[in-house]
Amino acid sequence: MTLRIGNASGFYGDRFDAMREMLTGGELDVLTGDYLAELTMLILGRDRLKDPTAGYARTFLRQLEDCLGLAHERGVKVVTNAGGLNPAGLAHAVRQLADRLGIPVRVAQVAGDDLTAAYPGSLAAHAYLGGFGIAECLRAGADVVVTGRVTDAALVTGPAAAHFGWAPQDHDRLAGAVVAGHVLECGAQATGGNYAFFRDGDVRRPGFPLAELHEDGSCVITKHPGTGGFVDVGTVTAQLLYETAGARYPGPDVTARLDTVRLRQDGPDRVRIEGVRGEAPPPTLKVGLNRLGGFRNEVVFVLTGLDIEAKAALVREQMEPALGDVADVRWELARTDRPDAPGEELASASLRLVVRDPDQEAVGRALSGAAVELALASYPGFHVAAPPGKGSPYGVFEEVYVPQGDVGHGAVLHDGDRVPVPPPPGTLVLDDVPEPALPEPLPPGPVTRAPLGLVAGARSGDKGGDANVGVWARTDDAWRWLAHELTVDRFRELIPESRELTVVRHALPNLRALNFVVEGILGAGVAAQHRFDPQAKALGEWLRSRHLDLPEALL
Repeated sequence: MTLRIGNASGFYGDRFDAMREMLTGGELDVLTGDYLAELTMLILGRDRLKDPTAGYARTFLRQLEDCLGLAHERGVKVVTNAGGLNPAGLAHAVRQLADRLGIPVRVAQVAGDDLTAAYPGSLAAHAYLGGFGIAECLRAGADVVVTGRVTDAALVTGPAAAHFGWAPQDHDRLAGAVVAGHVLECGAQATGGNYAFFRDGDVRRPGFPLAELHEDGSCVITKHPGTGGFVDVGTVTAQLLYETAGARYPGPDVTARLDTVRLRQDGPDRVRIEGVRGEAPPPTLKVGLNRLGGFRNEVVFVLTGLDIEAKAALVREQMEPALGDVADVRWELARTDRPDAPGEELASASLRLVVRDPDQEAVGRALSGAAVELALASYPGFHVAAPPGKGSPYGVFEEVYVPQGDVGHGAVLHDGDRVPVPPPPGTLVLDDVPEPALPEPLPPGPVTRAPLGLVAGARSGDKGGDANVGVWARTDDAWRWLAHELTVDRFRELIPESRELTVVRHALPNLRALNFVVEGILGAGVAAQHRFDPQAKALGEWLRSRHLDLPEALL
């Protein structure tokens, strides 16, 4: 008995036509949509400040207007976290839509994640719930299930638990579904999107992924026939490493052991995932807190030609009087200029000034006025990439933890009845696992100075203020070299930003992979725009571009 679960959205703003593509492209039992991220919750919180009836992903409702009839005709259940901060509001809107279209569907919702009232000063505070509220809705006959902040993987664990009759103690099966859900959650990232070796296939318009899930928790990751992109062990490995850390991947339903995952190619565009083991979940739930941190502004000064360092020093000195009372001032000089450049842009560097302060005026007119006044009175060739604005609010993300039993997780059924979802019957405090055995290193041989990316893939992402960089090898010999060469010290050498930060390395031999967590590199999270690449999306590609002494046997 196989449950086919597809994904039609990896974020709020993903490809609008994906829902129709997934419903018409092949067989499905359940279609999921992931619309939430740390930044999205802040955006929805600001929407709700302007309109108390807002707070959910409106694009989902527009997609459903086009596709609800299709889903009903084909018997496909729709499960989505598009409810965001207002799942009741979205569920009501879906019922109204169904009535208007004359489609007899039953709509249910998951409740209990909103803890904002318990955290004064927060814009949004939401617990990451598991999948058993979704399961209750589906068992009661719901056709559409709307949630707020559940874990991304819960969109798969919930339907799987309902379909196969799993209990909370079925840790291995649930862990398999968590791994499947993690692969699906970012949409086309599992089918060649954002993939280090993207030239291995045609990724101009990758299709969206689906999982053929089995009763024992194993699955096959694939996509509909004829859609773009590709699914292989590499694309699945990349997504497994995305925004994870070590061997234990904790969630509200189960802790999945990533060090037990086994992958193998099962035919064209088919990767089998098996062997996943699970443990009881931790005793606490993560709560994501979003609050307004103050106001932010930036100016990018363009420096062209000769004397780049001197020009940067001059403008910094000229701006200093206007910045004296600003709480946080950061300057970054990006030397993208080349000597004897054939084009003006290639002869130019960028000096980026970022300011933050609780007072909008301090980073608004005072800053923009000081920058504009230099137009005829600073370095030769003075201009800025864009005029500075009046300063915009920025957010801060924090995470706290509460006991599982303190959250009123519940399923609100299509008839209005509310069914409480109890906390898991057993929990297990997270501990580090012993370091796994590494393979024998490659024997000594000739080396060539070349980019790491010739022998290893990488994918990186954000979790609050931390970044993770997953690095994997595609062959056993490359893994033998990578496991011993890419130490924490070597990582710090290649990524200078990390030298003063805590860097933790996790080895996952089954995946021939290393996962690095760089603590604090993103400051207060993506909404605070702490660095040039605020979500660390390209940190892995930067690492791959760095040069090392690579064994010629691997090239």
